[in-house]
Amino acid sequence: MKDRTIIVTGASDGIGRALALALARRGAKLALAARNATNLAEVAARCNRAGGQAVAIPTDVSQPEACRALVERTVEHFGSIDVLVNNAGISARARVDQITDLSVFEHIMRTNYLSAVYCTRYALPALVARRGLVVAVSSLQGKTGFPSWAAYSASKHAMQGFFDSLRIELRGSGVDVLVVCPGPVATDIHTRRIGRDDGAHSAPFRPPAGTMSADECARQIVRAMERRRRELLMTAMGKVGPWLKLLAPSLVDRFVADAIARFDRAGRAQS
Repeated sequence: MKDRTIIVTGASDGIGRALALALARRGAKLALAARNATNLAEVAARCNRAGGQAVAIPTDVSQPEACRALVERTVEHFGSIDVLVNNAGISARARVDQITDLSVFEHIMRTNYLSAVYCTRYALPALVARRGLVVAVSSLQGKTGFPSWAAYSASKHAMQGFFDSLRIELRGSGVDVLVVCPGPVATDIHTRRIGRDDGAHSAPFRPPAGTMSADECARQIVRAMERRRRELLMTAMGKVGPWLKLLAPSLVDRFVADAIARFDRAGRAQS
């Protein structure tokens, strides 16, 4: 990653911040995007101190023209793009029959899925010129549905389908596509999420002990980027689940429901 120009969206906190710092320590040139300009500037400063070259570009990636501007500013500043990391995302938690504002689904899809489409489409010419890499930070929820997370799961399924299709389209171009599917990661996404209506809600929740840290998640992503892998599944269930789902889908449904219930109980107990 040394001297590679890398765009990281959603870089102001969580996995994006940890990934930006991990790449900075390897000497990368970083264009960091997020809506929170204050936090983004702080992350950029930390990246510069860590050995990278970072520029903060406040961006609302749910808007296509903002994504175009992000790509253009990156090329203007660094001269090229080697890697695009589509990491920006928000969470939503509510049963479908409890959602009172149906715009929740559009908001989640625009932020989690369409933002990645916009950024990728605008960055493609620069990535092809450098035989670069596209990274999509998805989720295990891109592989199977989770109860009370239908809007979020749908956005991650859309990401999976888009980037699997794009990978095939880019055969022979020199551009590789990596889809990352973390399990639970200890970030603020668990406490800052959309609920029954289209507005941010905070919930008292602390990820249970043993939940993967953002730093460990970033370490695994960087390693997969360096190896130019096509997919990164971070948990045993993530690796076994797709095969088990073909053989015993009802069993997978029950396992997922039970696992989510245990995770929620443990998190609320520590809050």
